[in-house]
Amino acid sequence: MPIPSLREIGTNLELHSEGWWTSEALSDVSYPEDGNVFCFMVEESSFWFRHRNHCILEAIRQFPPDGALFDVGGGNGFVARALQESGFEVVLVEPGLAGVRNAIKRGILHVVRSTLEDAGVSQETIPAVGLFDVIEHVPDDVEFLSRTRRLVVPGGRLYITVPAYSWLWSHADHVAGHFRRYDLARLTRVIEKAGFAVEFATYIFSFLPIPMFFRRVLPHRLGLAIKGSPEKVCLSEHEVSDPVAKRVLTAWTQWELSKIAKGRSLRVGGSCLVVARRGQ
Repeated sequence: MPIPSLREIGTNLELHSEGWWTSEALSDVSYPEDGNVFCFMVEESSFWFRHRNHCILEAIRQFPPDGALFDVGGGNGFVARALQESGFEVVLVEPGLAGVRNAIKRGILHVVRSTLEDAGVSQETIPAVGLFDVIEHVPDDVEFLSRTRRLVVPGGRLYITVPAYSWLWSHADHVAGHFRRYDLARLTRVIEKAGFAVEFATYIFSFLPIPMFFRRVLPHRLGLAIKGSPEKVCLSEHEVSDPVAKRVLTAWTQWELSKIAKGRSLRVGGSCLVVARRGQ
C-alpha cells in the first residue's frame, strides 16, 4: 500500500519551502527544547539508540505494517531512517524544528512538522503508527492512544517503546519531560483500554536496570548532583569505549535480538517494546 497523500489525510497541512509538510498551529509538547539537539549529538555512536533501532526493526519484521508507518514524535529521524533503509515506507511526524531539519539532512523522504492532532489527520487513514519513547511525555496516555486509534485504519498496527519501571525514576526523567515510567503489565492495560489488542510485548535492554539504578536513581534519591555538563553526561551514558565492555555489550544485545526474532519475550529490561493492533 503506497503512502497516502499527506495533503488528503492531513487537512491542516501545507508544503513548506524547505521540503517538509507543516501545520499552521503547533501545540506545546512535554519535551525539552534542546532534546533533539542532545539526541542528535549521540545517536550515531550510541549503543542505546542503535540497539533500540535493531529491536524495533526485528519486531516490525515479525509484525509488519500493511502500508506506511507514521513515526510520531520521531525526533531527528534516527528510527525513521533505519525503517526507510530497511525498505519500509515511513512518514516522520515531529513538531520540533530542530528534529525536522535533522531528519531532512538524514534523507527522510516524508517529513511532517506537526502533531497528528494539529495536522488535522482524518479518521481511519493511517496504516500504522510508531510511538517510540513518546507516550511517557503525554499527561493522559489512554486518551492520547484512544485518539490515535481513531486515526488508524481497521487492522492497522501500533508500535510502542517506553522507559521501564517506576522504581527507576530519576532526575533524568524529570529533565526529559516524562510523566511516568511503565512495566509491561501497566503498558498492556493502557493499550488495551485505548482499544488496541496486544500482539507482542517484551522488555529490552535487560542489562540496564542495575547500572541505571546506581548511576541515576541512587544519586537522585540521595539528593546528589551528577557531575559534569549535560552534554558530557549524555555522551558518557551512550558511548562505550572499553573493548571488553564493547564485546560483552555486543554479545548481550545480539542475544536479545535473537529472542525477539523467535517471538520470545524478555522478562526484565530498561525499556518496554509492544506491538498492538486495532480491531476491524
